[in-house]
Amino acid sequence: MNIKALQKLLDQGQDNLLLRFGLGQALLKDNQLTGAITHLEKALEFDPAHSASLKLLGKAYATNGDSDKAIEIYTKGIEQAEQKGDIQAAKEMKVFLKRLLK
Repeated sequence: MNIKALQKLLDQGQDNLLLRFGLGQALLKDNQLTGAITHLEKALEFDPAHSASLKLLGKAYATNGDSDKAIEIYTKGIEQAEQKGDIQAAKEMKVFLKRLLK
């Protein structure tokens, strides 16, 4: 779905993890970093251990030039993903984290 359609759902009173994640993902893809960060952080209020939201939030912070915050998010994301058995997400975030630490 596109940003306008997702925003319309939110404006109509729908608010949940998947809507916020989708909106954050769409905004990140469109390079609207501040909006992406806002919606991904809101998604994590619904589920603080949502690996996909943590991964994209780390990417949004890194792209926005906030390496320290990205490192913090990736570190938390790796821990959460490993606890949940989400091995692929943990591997991806480890790669992103390693790049930031160079």
